[in-house]
Amino acid sequence: MGTAIPSTPATKLPFPPPSRRKPPPRNRPSVLSVLIHPTPISIKNDDDYGLKIDSRNNTIPTTSKTVYHDNWFERIAIDYLSKTIQETVGMRNDEAGYKGFVTVSSAVFRKFNPTEQRQLVDKALEKAIPSLVFIRKLMPQSKFTREVFAAFTTVFFRWLIGYSVVRESEFEGRKEKNVVHITKCRFLEEANCIGMCTNLCKMPSQEFMKNNFGTPVNMVPNFDDMSCEMIFGQDPPAQEDDPAFKKPCYKLCSVKQRHSASCIS
Repeated sequence: MGTAIPSTPATKLPFPPPSRRKPPPRNRPSVLSVLIHPTPISIKNDDDYGLKIDSRNNTIPTTSKTVYHDNWFERIAIDYLSKTIQETVGMRNDEAGYKGFVTVSSAVFRKFNPTEQRQLVDKALEKAIPSLVFIRKLMPQSKFTREVFAAFTTVFFRWLIGYSVVRESEFEGRKEKNVVHITKCRFLEEANCIGMCTNLCKMPSQEFMKNNFGTPVNMVPNFDDMSCEMIFGQDPPAQEDDPAFKKPCYKLCSVKQRHSASCIS
């Protein structure tokens, strides 16, 4: 006869109540990232595809530069203009791309005085961009002409001046889209020299447009943010009255051999 085993009631084991704390985020930063302050990064608007690093919180100074991805047509145009300048001044440089173009421009800036610089660039522009006399007859000064030049510059010369947009202004009492706003001038950013901007870009371009296409243009650079405005139809002021010639060059001027209190003299 078997022995009966007395049954005992089941015992409930006490469990701690569930925690009310929220679970840690999945993308929780590591200890290293908490100890090291991250570098803030900001992306500009759609008109400027460059990535700019904000170095205000960095202990090591950094410089940001717009990155361009030139297509085959733009690379050909850059090399063609560079070679044209080399042939005009009688020098040779095998460095390709926009950097090579600026290297040639720097050599011209070092070797020649301001008057010679403008004359040489003007000759190079005449070779690179043939003067079309019939344009002056078919497209006299008008709202249409000024707006065409502004739109043409924005579309076809990004490789030279950088990203730009057409803006509206008041001209002789009415609105028209005759202003090209360059977000950050590619030439000024690469050269990093106010003298090269005024003597190798601003003055020759103004004279070339007036003499070869019959259209005055006033180029107004902003040396603080490296932007620039090209105002078609507006005569530029005389050099002695032009604010662009009253500002000293950058402290980190790339053309150190010619750097002085006023790099444009």
